[in-house]
Amino acid sequence: MKINIVGPGNMGRAIATRALAGGHGVRLIHPDTDPARAVAEELKQRFPDGECDWAASAEEADVTVLALWFDAALQFARSAGTALAGQVVVDICNPIDVSTMDGRVTPPDSSAAEEIQQVLGADVKVVKAFNTTFAGPLTTGKAPDFPLDVLIAGDDSAAKDKIAGFVRSGEMRPLDVGPLRRARELEAMGFLHISLQQPLELNWQSSIKILP
Repeated sequence: MKINIVGPGNMGRAIATRALAGGHGVRLIHPDTDPARAVAEELKQRFPDGECDWAASAEEADVTVLALWFDAALQFARSAGTALAGQVVVDICNPIDVSTMDGRVTPPDSSAAEEIQQVLGADVKVVKAFNTTFAGPLTTGKAPDFPLDVLIAGDDSAAKDKIAGFVRSGEMRPLDVGPLRRARELEAMGFLHISLQQPLELNWQSSIKILP
């Protein structure tokens, strides 16, 4: 697949790493192309046989991953227009109130993923994934001695299957947790996971694992 990754930060870099490890083509997206170029050049050193480039805006792809905070993801969705038509869009964010880091900004009867889907419209299939994983474990696909679980929610089964295939190709385990409205619970789980890092001294290396 050809995968756009919007946001070349820690999570964007980690997801790009898994994509390249799985044999997919990656394009890093940032309006200032310098950060995207820097990450792309770094990844080319690690994956010399992989396809990795950069651009200032979203281009044609099979999948576009929004590796952004909630406000930025909404802004991108509003500005993207028809560029994302026909694509699967993956929302990875946890809509945390960054002013307090104590709660979410979305109402109880909605989620970041559902609001992004509403903005993008029916021509785009939004899937929630990767919001319960951190960049460190995601870079390797393991946490620490077993495949990383990636919880996936969405209303379109073909779109979820496409993301599940991407997850498997990166040597991780996809788990379908249901329709897009399950993103509400995933985002609550993501917020809880984040809130535990400091008191438990986890240093962003923990993961959520479903057993067996």
